[in-house]
Amino acid sequence: MNAVIGTSLRSWLRHLAESDRLAVMREGVDLRFQLAALSKRLDGERATLFPAPSGHAIPVLSGLVSSRAWMAEAMGVAEADLLENFQRAAREPIPWREVEDAPVQQVVHEEVDLQRLLPIPVHNEHDNGAYVTAGLLISRDPETGVQNVSINRCQISGPDHMGVLILPRDTYSFQRKAEADGKPLEVAVVVGVDPLCLLASQAIAPLGQDELEIAGALHGRPLPVVKCLSNEVRVPAEAEIVIEGHIPPDVRELEGPFGEFPQYYGAPGQHHVIRVDRVTHRRRPLYHTIVGGALEHLVLGEIPREATLLGHLKRTFPNVLDVHLPKGGVCRYHLVVRIDKRQEGEAKNIMMGAFAGHYDVKRVVVVDKDVNIYDTEEVEWAIATRFQADRDLLVIPGAQGSKLDPTTDNGFGAKMGLDATVPLAADPFTFTRIRVPGEAEIVPAEHLDEAADPLAWLAEAGP
Repeated sequence: MNAVIGTSLRSWLRHLAESDRLAVMREGVDLRFQLAALSKRLDGERATLFPAPSGHAIPVLSGLVSSRAWMAEAMGVAEADLLENFQRAAREPIPWREVEDAPVQQVVHEEVDLQRLLPIPVHNEHDNGAYVTAGLLISRDPETGVQNVSINRCQISGPDHMGVLILPRDTYSFQRKAEADGKPLEVAVVVGVDPLCLLASQAIAPLGQDELEIAGALHGRPLPVVKCLSNEVRVPAEAEIVIEGHIPPDVRELEGPFGEFPQYYGAPGQHHVIRVDRVTHRRRPLYHTIVGGALEHLVLGEIPREATLLGHLKRTFPNVLDVHLPKGGVCRYHLVVRIDKRQEGEAKNIMMGAFAGHYDVKRVVVVDKDVNIYDTEEVEWAIATRFQADRDLLVIPGAQGSKLDPTTDNGFGAKMGLDATVPLAADPFTFTRIRVPGEAEIVPAEHLDEAADPLAWLAEAGP
């Protein structure tokens, strides 16, 4: 695996610019809604760079990793090898390398007013103000010193503090430990890293696994990191901006609503708070924002979940060939599994394994190996022609799901599995797919009469 980019955001931007995939907007685009609107209109086509948004000195970037193909390109692999290479990096992490001198600490602000210092946009209509959305939240286990990396929505609640939604995983566990001792949890929010660092932050890794080491494995070499100036957290040395701070014990404030990946708003609630101690950045920093619910938001969650679910299922069901979380299921809730079917009933076992693999998954469709799971029309065709509800439907009531799914009761809901595979005892000809011989190989251009005039031909044919 040879990543085509370095360990900085700027190397990826140069790569996009050289391939005409970086659009530069006019100066002065409004940070409130207009920036997000323009970014979404180019979603999946080109990344966007906004100089002087709302007159701010720091440029804003968005849409940096809006497709699987781009992420595979950053990794230096074919798209078909994307999941396998991510799995390998998660299995074989490379420890980071600490440095003394880092670009991200070229400028230091000890007196902080976040709204004035950084160009933080407002994305969706009912968002509760400006949010840091592409920041890696790096926390440190107060007992072991092991780090965790995630992306959390951070609401600007005041000049030097942010409301933050922390779901019950590693950082939540670290915070509870610190809070039990009456101590703050040291954290850093890192804005402006390369795509592989972003992707690594979303890995579903065991407790005690630092995702910056997975980032190193994706790059094929140790990631350079530097110690924060006000705490012990280590951050990517070539990042653009670092917000150093701590989560105080026993403090909760109102945070939300915020436009989330299901294309709905995450409800407001009393959530944790980050007190900012200082901000460091490069001399001429770039600010990255991920528009809530846009493709960049979805893709970053899609690939690590697919890799984790594929590995999880293959350990028990070696005839599982591939998995996909389609965009129609917000890259989280709907899973398609392609199998080499061996016996009846295994599709339902695979469904149950998938539900156990990640609580977000609420629908699983199992299809045969002849179905292209990346083509939603193919999957729908398999359901239409190979599924019978009284025989092939599995419903599991009263299960844990996503708290951001508005159809659940705070995450309490149901799950559904559809076996869209051909019955093994069926007459093979009944399920033989129609095919025109030579269809895939024929080249229409070789048979096209370029000199022919269709209107003249029709005129000669008469009425």
